[in-house]
Amino acid sequence: MLLRLSTALLAFALVAMPVKAGSSTDLPGTCYLFTYFYHQKADDGLHMAWSRDGFAWEILNGGRPYLRPTVGEAKLMRDPCLYQGPDGIFRLVWTTSWKGKTIGYASSSDLIHWSEQKAIPVMEGEPETQNCWAPEIIWDDAKQHYTIFWSSTVLGRFRETDFSNKGPEGNHRIYSTTTKDFETFTPAKLMYDGGFNVIDATLAKNGTEWLMFVKNETAHPDIEKNIRMIRAETPDGPFSKASVAITGAYWAEGPSAIKVGDEWRVYFDKHRENKYGLVVSRDLARWDDLSERTSFPKNARHGTIIAVTRDVIERLLAASKPADDKPGATSN
Repeated sequence: MLLRLSTALLAFALVAMPVKAGSSTDLPGTCYLFTYFYHQKADDGLHMAWSRDGFAWEILNGGRPYLRPTVGEAKLMRDPCLYQGPDGIFRLVWTTSWKGKTIGYASSSDLIHWSEQKAIPVMEGEPETQNCWAPEIIWDDAKQHYTIFWSSTVLGRFRETDFSNKGPEGNHRIYSTTTKDFETFTPAKLMYDGGFNVIDATLAKNGTEWLMFVKNETAHPDIEKNIRMIRAETPDGPFSKASVAITGAYWAEGPSAIKVGDEWRVYFDKHRENKYGLVVSRDLARWDDLSERTSFPKNARHGTIIAVTRDVIERLLAASKPADDKPGATSN
């Protein structure tokens, strides 16, 4: 009788024992991965965090970078966008410099070992290009190619909004190129012009349509600096009129959109508060702010959130090193 009781108590204790943070025990089949860079450390490289539910985030690799930038005009790594293609390969693009005509690119099958980095001169055909910011990738299944898109200012274009931010040097639109193999690329073309200064576009498939979320970069005569939604029939358009701001009065940028169940989530960088935000919607009309429910790595800036399978996180956890400082303190 004593033996049976002791065995029962032991079993209860094991079940009740809390799972250690960062443990791979009982991971759900789908987890979430956040790629980002650290505020004021744009030359430090790619950082990652993971989450079971998309609300509470834990740093990986002790806050150390997985990939340090070595290419581009300034060899920075800002705005890292990670995308897993239909072939299972993870592809990363990023901003390499505040000024210039290139974006960074690297790929990986396991997120630990990376290919040689490339500086892709996406705007080499536009001599008046001032910058290439916040590139992102999507796979266009209908056309069987990848589309890479980013924001650039090309002097002399869209003069009607030259006044909207910092003069003609900060008057952006969204441009794109396509590729099948990341070796050859189509000439860059204008992708989206909504009639206003715009940066930080992201695209997500929604049934038979596409959703684009962008930052309205207008600062004059009235400050906008918010996230808006646009609908499109294809990644190349035609595009609907931009919605009203879905992020309220925040100075918001760097949206990353993902659908979880029947809920759309748009994460964004509250860059003036050095925090991350979240708005959610079930009908793409009403958006609720759930920012206070989230906890992100402190000082994390403009990145991408994607859904991944359990084994991806298990592999990253197994290879992660313990923290030797405090980069993973959470904000919000």
